[in-house]
Formats: sequence, structure tokens, C-alpha cells
Amino acid sequence: KERGRKMKKLLASLVTAATVLTLTACGSNNESTGDTGGSSDKVTVWAWDETFNIKAVNEAKKVYENKDVDVEVVTMSQDDIVQKLNTSLASGNTDGLPNIVLIEDYRIQGYLSSYPDAFSDLTDIVNEDDFSSYKFAVNKIDDVIYGVPFDSGVAGLFYRTDYLADAGYEAADLQDITWDDFIQIAKDVKEKTEHAMMSLDPSDLGLARIIMQSAGEWYTGEDGTTVTIKDNESFKAGLNVLATLLNEGLVEQVSDWDGGVNAVQSGNVAAAPTGAWYSSTIQGAEDQSGKWAIAPIPALAGGNSVNASSIGGAGWYVIKGVAGEENAKDFLAKTFASNKELMGTLATEIGLVSTMNAAEETKEYTSGLDFYGGQKVFQDFSQWSQEIPAVNYGNHTYAIESVLTESLQRVINGEDIDKVLEDAQTQVEAQIAN
Repeated sequence: KERGRKMKKLLASLVTAATVLTLTACGSNNESTGDTGGSSDKVTVWAWDETFNIKAVNEAKKVYENKDVDVEVVTMSQDDIVQKLNTSLASGNTDGLPNIVLIEDYRIQGYLSSYPDAFSDLTDIVNEDDFSSYKFAVNKIDDVIYGVPFDSGVAGLFYRTDYLADAGYEAADLQDITWDDFIQIAKDVKEKTEHAMMSLDPSDLGLARIIMQSAGEWYTGEDGTTVTIKDNESFKAGLNVLATLLNEGLVEQVSDWDGGVNAVQSGNVAAAPTGAWYSSTIQGAEDQSGKWAIAPIPALAGGNSVNASSIGGAGWYVIKGVAGEENAKDFLAKTFASNKELMGTLATEIGLVSTMNAAEETKEYTSGLDFYGGQKVFQDFSQWSQEIPAVNYGNHTYAIESVLTESLQRVINGEDIDKVLEDAQTQVEAQIAN
């Protein structure tokens, strides 16, 4: 699920999700046990998405052995959670704040840098070697770990094996390809099958994000604040890929999420290069079972780009000083921070692709899925997740993209891309300075 604008519900399938979950200490009358920040035997969870995050917490409750702690889940929209968190942290008032919040990867650096004393140090419950390394460019400040990695936004190239076969391609031809190869395949698919290669919303920069991270780059530099758009070769390449696909008629152009869903489920398109969380959408077309497979995401030719990237994903963060803080940390330590069997269960129950490395040892990850022709897709996604370049998403991803949508339109219209990016650099610097 892309946690930008496009991440939607995840059903029981392959997914890795990203949404916001919150464990909040209710103002109960339970006696304090003297824990840091006060203590409560009740931990409340705010979350959205009944089929994914709510269900994940409920499954975690089943394996959490401390029965003296009552974990209660409350459904709330992402927008409401973000708004409440922003308001409370800005005021410095922790009344009513959660114990734990699952913040999407694109947002967390903004919180950690703006409110450095608001989150609890989780270094003692998270073993960095146990998770995909790219997550720690997101959830750390210096040497302090503030988050428990949850779901992976690992990207893959979902494709219709029947359409690709009609165009003269087999599985081996889709392994470790470049974006130039992808464009050529798209041309052959269009010529020989009359199908568009994929759907594309011209206002959505998700594919450019995938391309950038595959090269270890972002809209900002390693410090998360210095704007690097003007000289960003991978972003430039990403815009060129998007413009080529659109201008050569290789995509089905859509204007929203539902249009993309229809393009896949109707059989109109041959592929979907996106996050693992999209599997729920693809598997929604039950009549297409056995006709899909997943290859590594394409890379840029030359340079440092690899056939691995991410789009979306989230991690668990503990709010400091809220009653029940130690119980909240214990809950995370015994479940999402360490329990590989739970990750296997969540793969089956909600389609989670975990960033916990040991998850791929479970039977759920080593089993093939009939929908994908018996491919061990959970295992593949888990392995690709470990190869994703680490990137600091910084504080301003969404503010920056509000400017860059216009830049893509200018490139599509044939304007000089270097001039477009130079203008975008100036606009973005002004945007984030305010």
C-alpha cells in the first residue's frame, strides 16, 4: 500500500502495508506500578483499516503472553490520527496521546526531528540485524532506534504471464531488467497483444519514487533537508520513464486509484510495477488466478541502481511519558519486534510482507501461492526487501511532491527537463522554507 495517496485496504493476500496504528493509554483509574511515564494495565490501539492494521493488532494480542495487560483497538481514520498527533505534539500536551503509533516511513523523520523528546528510545527492544537494513535510515536519529519496523513497501513487477508470453517473453526475460528493457517490453506487448503495459496516473509520482530509491537517492540529501532535485539524475530518469510511457501510448491513463484497480482487474493491462501491498488488488480478480507472476523491480542502466526498491511501509513508535509506556514497549518487544511466527500468521491472515528477516523461515513464506503459479512470492519479497537501498526520506516528501506534479506535466509536454528541474529546485526550496 503506498502510504502516500494510493495505499488502500489490504485484503488477505500478499501485501505489505503501511498505515497508522496507535496504542494509546486511556485515562484509566488503574493503579500505577511506578513505570516510566506512569503505568497502566490497559493499552489502547488507534488504527485504520479493519482488514489490515486492526487485524494485525488482534493477532498480536493472541500471542502476547502478559494477560494482565488489556490491549484494546479503536478504529480511526489515518487523517484523524495524523491530525491529533500533530496537534498534541505541537502543544507539548500528552493527554489522550497513544502509547504506540505506527507512522508511515515517509512521515516519521519529520516527527523525530520536530519533536525529538516525544518518542521513547526502543534500542533495547529492537535488534537492527533482525530487520531489513533500509528501515533504519527511517527510524533512527544518530544511534538511537525509535521504531519497530512493521510492514515492507518492497516493490515488485507484477505481470500477466499469458500476455507476456503472447509478446514473446517468459519468466527469465523479466529477471533483473532495466527500465529501458521495460519500455521495450511494453512496446512489444502493445504491438502484439494490443494491451497497455500498465496503468498510470500522471499526477502520481510513485514510480519516480521507486526509481529514485533503487539508486539510493531522494528529493533531499542524506541529511533529509537539503533539496537535491536539480542535480538528481535518478529522479530525472524517473520523470523520463514516466513521460516516455505516457507519450508513446504504452499505458492506460487513469485519474485515480479506482481507475488503476479497474485496469488490472478488467484484464486491460499486462503489468503493475508497484509495492507488494498491491497484491490484494490483483488477487481481487479471482478469474485471473494462475495468470500472474512477480519479478524484481527494474533498475536504471548503469550507476548505482539495483533491482530493489520500496514504496510505502511503516513502523511502530512509542510516545514518551504516557501512562503504560513500559507495557507498550513490552507488547512490541514480544510481538512485532521478535515473533517470526506472528509474521507468518500475518502473511496468511492479512497478506503482510514483513521486514523481519526471520519471517522468510516460516512455512507461510516458503510455500508457493497458486494465484501466482506456485511462486514463493512472500519469500521473494522478503529477500528483495533486504536489498533495498537505505534512504532518508526527510521531513518534506509530500510538500515537495505538491510542487513536482506540475514538473512532470511540463516534461510530458516536451519542455527541457534540466530547466524544469532547475525551476522545481527553486520552488521546493521556497516551499519548505515556509
